[in-house]
Amino acid sequence: MSHFIDKLTFFSGEKPEPFSDGHGITTSENRSWEKAYRGRWAHDKVVRSTHGVNCTGSCSWKIYVKGGLVTWETQQTDYPRTRTDLPNHEPRGCARGASYSWYLYSSARVKYPMIRSRLLKLWRERRNVYRDPVVAWENIVENQEKAKSYKSARGLGGFVRAEWDEVNEIIASANIYTAKKYGPDRIIGFSPIPAMSMVSYAAGSRYLSLIGGTCMSFYDWYCDLPPASPQVWGEQTDVPESADWYNSNYIMAWGSNVPQTRTPDAHFFTEVRYKGTKTVAITPDYSEVAKLSDMWLNPRQGTDSALAMAFGHVILKEFHVDGKSDYFDEYCRLYSDMPFLVRLDETEGGLVAGRTLRAGDFDDNLGQDNNPEWKTCAIDANTNEVVVPNGTIGSRWGEEKNWNLEAKNVANGKEIWPEKSFVSKHDDVVDVCFPYFGNLENDQPIFNATDHSSILIHKIPARKVQTKDGEVLVATVFDLMVANYGVDQGLGGESLAKSFDDDAPYTPAWQEKITGVSREKVITIAREFADNADKTRGRSMVILGAAINHWYHMDMNYRGIINMLVMCGCIGKSGGGWAHYVGQEKLRPQTGWQPLAFALDWNRPPRHMNSTSFFYNHSSQWRYEKLGVDEILSPLADKEKWKDYSLIDCNVRSERMGWLPSAPQLEENPLELTKLAKEAGKTSAEYISQRLKEKSLRMSCEAPDNPKNFPRNMFIWRSNILGSSGKGHEYMLKYLLGTQNGVMGKDLGARGAAKPSEVEWVDDAPEGKLDLVVTLDFRMSTTCVYSDIVLPSATWYEKNDLNTSDMHPFIHPLSRAVDPAWESRSDWDIYKGFAKKFSELCVGHLGEETDVVALPILHDTPGELAQATDVKEWHKGEVDAIPGKTMPAYVDVVRNYPDTYKKFTSLGPLMTKIGNGGKGIAWNTETEYKFLGELNKVVTDEGVSKGMPKIETDIDAAEVVLSLAPETNGHVAVKAWGALEKFTGREHKHLALPKEDEKIRFRDIQAQPRKIISSPTWSGLEDEHVSYNAGYTNVHELIPWRTLTGRQQFYQDHSWMRDFGEGFCVYKPPINTKTIKPMLAEYDNGNKQIALNFLTPHQKWGIHSTYSENLLMLTLSRGGPIIWISENDAQKIDVEDNDWVEFYNTNGAIAARAVVSQRVMDGMCMMYHAQEKIINTPAAESTGKRGGIHNSVTRATVKPTHMIGGYAQLSYGFNYYGTVGSNRDEFVLVRKMNKVDWMDEPTGNEKLDSRGLLNHEELA
Repeated sequence: MSHFIDKLTFFSGEKPEPFSDGHGITTSENRSWEKAYRGRWAHDKVVRSTHGVNCTGSCSWKIYVKGGLVTWETQQTDYPRTRTDLPNHEPRGCARGASYSWYLYSSARVKYPMIRSRLLKLWRERRNVYRDPVVAWENIVENQEKAKSYKSARGLGGFVRAEWDEVNEIIASANIYTAKKYGPDRIIGFSPIPAMSMVSYAAGSRYLSLIGGTCMSFYDWYCDLPPASPQVWGEQTDVPESADWYNSNYIMAWGSNVPQTRTPDAHFFTEVRYKGTKTVAITPDYSEVAKLSDMWLNPRQGTDSALAMAFGHVILKEFHVDGKSDYFDEYCRLYSDMPFLVRLDETEGGLVAGRTLRAGDFDDNLGQDNNPEWKTCAIDANTNEVVVPNGTIGSRWGEEKNWNLEAKNVANGKEIWPEKSFVSKHDDVVDVCFPYFGNLENDQPIFNATDHSSILIHKIPARKVQTKDGEVLVATVFDLMVANYGVDQGLGGESLAKSFDDDAPYTPAWQEKITGVSREKVITIAREFADNADKTRGRSMVILGAAINHWYHMDMNYRGIINMLVMCGCIGKSGGGWAHYVGQEKLRPQTGWQPLAFALDWNRPPRHMNSTSFFYNHSSQWRYEKLGVDEILSPLADKEKWKDYSLIDCNVRSERMGWLPSAPQLEENPLELTKLAKEAGKTSAEYISQRLKEKSLRMSCEAPDNPKNFPRNMFIWRSNILGSSGKGHEYMLKYLLGTQNGVMGKDLGARGAAKPSEVEWVDDAPEGKLDLVVTLDFRMSTTCVYSDIVLPSATWYEKNDLNTSDMHPFIHPLSRAVDPAWESRSDWDIYKGFAKKFSELCVGHLGEETDVVALPILHDTPGELAQATDVKEWHKGEVDAIPGKTMPAYVDVVRNYPDTYKKFTSLGPLMTKIGNGGKGIAWNTETEYKFLGELNKVVTDEGVSKGMPKIETDIDAAEVVLSLAPETNGHVAVKAWGALEKFTGREHKHLALPKEDEKIRFRDIQAQPRKIISSPTWSGLEDEHVSYNAGYTNVHELIPWRTLTGRQQFYQDHSWMRDFGEGFCVYKPPINTKTIKPMLAEYDNGNKQIALNFLTPHQKWGIHSTYSENLLMLTLSRGGPIIWISENDAQKIDVEDNDWVEFYNTNGAIAARAVVSQRVMDGMCMMYHAQEKIINTPAAESTGKRGGIHNSVTRATVKPTHMIGGYAQLSYGFNYYGTVGSNRDEFVLVRKMNKVDWMDEPTGNEKLDSRGLLNHEELA
């Protein structure tokens, strides 16, 4: 009103007083209107935090707080300077991160503990009957009618608010009953990517590990990390930081849409172009990165390995065979397996490449008493003798000081020069057979096959070697590999190319038919890439990402690119190498985090499981398998060896041999098995192995549909597995959850197909295996909707945590800028609450129990030297059942369950009794343990934890990680390098001595991000003179790769790898998933339809599913599920932009709007990963159910070569090696929808409650 009056009296007021000679006047106008504007940007404090989302950005943000509420966020700009010759890492951030604060006070926020009302009614009813809550839970879940009543309502609404005490009691009771009745290994936990919020991940995994639960892997399930990296390097998740892009002189961005998915680091990609660096984009669609590149190649999706093989063909021919590069020759002799010898085995069809020659093949073991069967051989050009070079895996275990890459004979220490090729000096030239898969036809015509023979015969220069088995022919890896690439070394042969224009496998002309990329471009880029690497000694780089790694044969895509980089000497060279970014993979303080996360301070080993095999098995996706083992076998393999085996059979064989882990482990409760073993007077390992041999005991994987083997309780935190990563979404709904689903295919039984030979078949597959699903989240995600209990977790601005990334060398905090809103709690506090209630309620049910953990044969342990020369199975009587050698190790773990809470909140004694370590080395931690007692204070309460360092709060937990990790404690880093020196016999401590007194604390990183310290956990250096680059210490410090030969391996000689034709890298086309044909007539809606390859790339408007229902991001996008198709394909089915379409197959169906775009190639469609099912999703016409999610049309299909174990680098490690959740070989039928049904109208069949309102649980 005062403003209005001022306006009315404006002309009648006093005349303003002039000043400055009339150039200005004084006024007395009221300016209070400005308060609202100024107040909008006022704040009480600014707090540093970041976002715990799997984007790799790890960006530092200013969080503005006013009146105890977060008002907004902006980018921090105070990173430590990179170097004077490099741009800084900032600015960092993106529109998604800038929208995060919307979540805190939005309708999407989970504000209170929520529980499915049907379950709550059952619980309260039973609790009124039984005083013991554990008995009450038993009465619910063992009653099939009661259990089905709440399981069938999952995903259909029906949540009510609950109290923390009550939900904690339910959860603890379920865990106690499950552990007591079935075994603690039936309690499963899934949470991904610990690097994005380490303490939050550790909260759940620590609780699970203390009670004996199973922690599920994530990288392999996400299909972010195919096994190619372990196969070649014995390492996973080690890549250059983004600043090293600026050191490169030639960059390919291959399947990595840098500006869209690596937004905070994209500036390095653009800035390096000002230096003259050439950039090449390789992506099937015209993506964001294509706009920033000098050249764009668009190969047909799924054919990347064909393109990579053609690049390799040119590089091998011109720079190796024709001798253009002395640098490449020297690099490959010293740092790759090119000089190592391969036995040529005689088969019915001719000679084939066999396993590598070993010292154990000779009568005198070449003077090697330690692990001679694991010491691979080469020929020394100086002496023309067969020698064992330093650095093989046989020298890693059982001896000291010979595990290094010095060019020496391990027998006498004399210098050697490994012979790379026998072309100029051989005993014979022989015909050797190689497998070829490029002639395999696909059901869908977009993938072109060639008419070459399935067996290619090449001439190979060979030498004769006298072994204990007589005279054998051997060839070098190099000579075999050159022939595999179809390169002529002047020896002649029918399948070799005389020029790049020849239509012979792996030439530029050959790939043109498969990929569609012109041969001229391939030849030009291959030459430029290699020539640059030669002149700069390795400064050519490939940035690659998720676009090429979700295919069934993704490891061929990866190995093809890796081969290029190794043959050009780029790995371990600043500005060069393998810049692989698909998620926030690098948990930099890994060895400090593991004791906290897996309770290694209290008991060892923990239970781990690879998620792909777990979900493939327990969500019954194997029952719908259409891919036969015979379809993917090498034409050179002995088919009888694989007769009657299905993919699930291969997985069972792997678990039985201890190659892959098992969850659940055995058909009987492990807590009871130890008691039976004791009664029998045997160790648990003896007792279990005997009963398995006698077949009176089975592994759970052999009968997944037997209720004894069901997973029973599942925790999900920091994850939206059902709305994001869950391949085979509809199968998970049907078989794990027992609820409404859209599966439309028929299983093996209904199809009359062959059943598995190693797995018990049940005609009527059980549904609803999980008794309890608990999800912790700050937002009501799709996974929450399908859970039984949803707990409100603190957001990234409401808790304290740690965060690191692959993209830069800093460690960041997540900070508690404000208290958790409503009734939310940090993950640490939530799991601490579970532990406390569990400890209270377990008395009388579980006391001090002996558990037995089935431990697979692990990488980076002496156990990886299991079966050296062949695969023999105890189950077939081919070899003795030896725990830890031919089967899993069975390790007793004593658990005093009433002490769970005390152990959760303190740092246990094993840190001083055993110490700490990682990746094969160990060190003493007594100093750090004592320091943590002083920093966090010690427990004073009586009991098992008295006198031990406290871990009460999330900051206490963060300090444990920081204190124990060599990356954040210089004193530990020096000890760790010293531990490695005992293996290598070389000096390494100098790499950390300058930072020995540097100790990073949590408050330090809240003040400013801190650069980590160099440690042997990783293969790069954090140095003021070089950017972090993976493989750097291997090349410059002569530390071996953790592989069979100790070098980068082109050749994989395990018999399963050879049987599936993957000894050397080859092109394998996408597989036939066979999900289209059964649907063609049955679900016709009268509209035109087309079969398209279904891809799920990462999006611009979210990070995975996070932000996808954020109002700000929805406003920037189209506000709901969309699918991208080409203009030509849209025209074929009469679809226009923004029309509603359905895409479906036997796996399920999705309804979405069409984005018709020129950037999309014909024959493909793209649905960005991941669009939430909870936003604007109507019913699909084919299923009649709400229209699905991107994984509704997918199903996991496992690959036998990913199941190998007990063989050097091909050994299991958590998130290191194992089966992967591929999904891009899939096709869908796409058609226009006739009707868009939002399913928001009553059907007339609903039940009404006492008030006459719809019962919200009956909307199904």
